[in-house]
Amino acid sequence: MSSSTALFILLSLLPIALGEHPTIGVPNGGPWGEWGPVEWCPCGFRARGFSLKVEEKKNIEDDTALNGVRLLCVNRNDTSLDGSNVYPIQSAEARWGEWTEVLWCPEGFIIRFTMQVEAHKKGGDDTAANNFMFLCSDTIVHMGLGMNWGQYGKWSRRCHHGICGMKTKVESPQGTGDDTALNDVQFICCKEGGR
Repeated sequence: MSSSTALFILLSLLPIALGEHPTIGVPNGGPWGEWGPVEWCPCGFRARGFSLKVEEKKNIEDDTALNGVRLLCVNRNDTSLDGSNVYPIQSAEARWGEWTEVLWCPEGFIIRFTMQVEAHKKGGDDTAANNFMFLCSDTIVHMGLGMNWGQYGKWSRRCHHGICGMKTKVESPQGTGDDTALNDVQFICCKEGGR
């Protein structure tokens, strides 16, 4: 075995050895942008709702569609949604658009997602990520209030104990160039019994 192969295997096993949280993602994210910081729900909280930052169709040359995603974390033991114990998290976001209303898992928590992404247009107006669907542990599926360009890809793996963290990949403003805003996201699974 070469030293580079051994190093790759060692680095691949490092997250497991350190007990890091599993991360879920989907393969159809857009190619542009940089990953923002990881944001966490407080200890003992997990994501139960979400909101999207959406720029409506502008009827001009440069639409961005989805600009951000926000998770709403609640205490694992809290069954109410009165807003008193809700903690919002979001990673990087672009500057355009407005936040949609929050969609909640009625009794469960978010465990899985799929993302609607517009394929690269090769000279046209690229928008990259446009919308999300989230699966709740109580089997409810929520479609976000984003735009409808592009196709939904495969569903992510499940976070059996819920989602406790996230990071997003966002393209910075391109000046007179084509802006795509949000391109991709990764969610971090809770461990059994807490973060």
